Amino acid sequence: MQIGHHILKNNLVVAPMAGVTDRPFRQLCKKMGAGLAVSEMVTSNSLLYGSEKTIRRANHEGEVDPISVQIAGADPAMMAEAAKHNVDNGAQIIDINMGCPAKKICNVMAGSALLKDEPLVAQILRAVVNAVDVPVTLKIRTGWDKDNRNAIAIARMAEDIGVQALAMHGRTRACLYKGDAEYDTIAAVKQSIKIPLIANGDITTPEKAKFVLDYTGADAVMIGRAAQGRPWIFREIDHYLTTGSHMLPPTVEEIHTVMLEHLNDLYGFYGELTGMRIARKHISWYTKGLSGSAAFRHNMNTLQTTELQVQAISDFFAELQSRSDRLVYEETASADAVGATDSEAIAA
Repeated sequence: MQIGHHILKNNLVVAPMAGVTDRPFRQLCKKMGAGLAVSEMVTSNSLLYGSEKTIRRANHEGEVDPISVQIAGADPAMMAEAAKHNVDNGAQIIDINMGCPAKKICNVMAGSALLKDEPLVAQILRAVVNAVDVPVTLKIRTGWDKDNRNAIAIARMAEDIGVQALAMHGRTRACLYKGDAEYDTIAAVKQSIKIPLIANGDITTPEKAKFVLDYTGADAVMIGRAAQGRPWIFREIDHYLTTGSHMLPPTVEEIHTVMLEHLNDLYGFYGELTGMRIARKHISWYTKGLSGSAAFRHNMNTLQTTELQVQAISDFFAELQSRSDRLVYEETASADAVGATDSEAIAA
């Protein structure tokens, strides 16, 4: 798939998720087969450019191209300035957030709340597209609520203004993450535009990815919560789409190695104390449903140093490997279901 002049290695995209898609996670997913990873949303408020959180979210050091940064806000001029600021700091694609359903975003008329105000949507899109010389993409939902699905109108507007790809979550803002994603609106939007369309929502398996691509005609799929604790889902989907067959599940040894590399990146990126705390949710996602993991996760939340964290993980995986070379789950626990309960892991 191509966005502007960027040719992606495949049609698998990591969804922007607040509190999750930091640089370590994006790098890991790209290593595991994702063709593109969109950053967690960055504020358009210039007063916060110097904050530790904003500086960290704008850190793309060593990240594999193309670098896509999502910006959020409701003021066209501020969004334009935010786009320019992030391009100056390494962004190669600017993604506009009009999909996040979180109250703290919608209460300031940003995210999916913007879908209620189509004239403002046009002003923001035009301001951002005119402000930068890199491709601009847009993330939306199907509409504000089930009685007001205006995705086709927004999509056509975006294409006319110069947006170069559209990502679409198959729920309305009112649906949040409840119920099943519906793909009929995504299919209708695909028929209405010529720019690439990326389908998002409830894509948790290789079979589901193929179904969504076939059903909607979308050019790509975007994976969010299903990648939490399971970043290898991208190579699994890529393999299935290419060959029609399934890869063997990862070995216990490989998962242990992936986890430790991810955690070490988190420690280095955030510092040991913050990194240790942020690592807890990732450790929970990696181990959810594995034999003995409930007690392991409970104990993990009591550990206060990175050394103790790493040692506990090594002990846990050594026990797993003594029973089987490959992961065996005690319960049905997709990363999607796990992530849905995490208040920080809000897909934008």
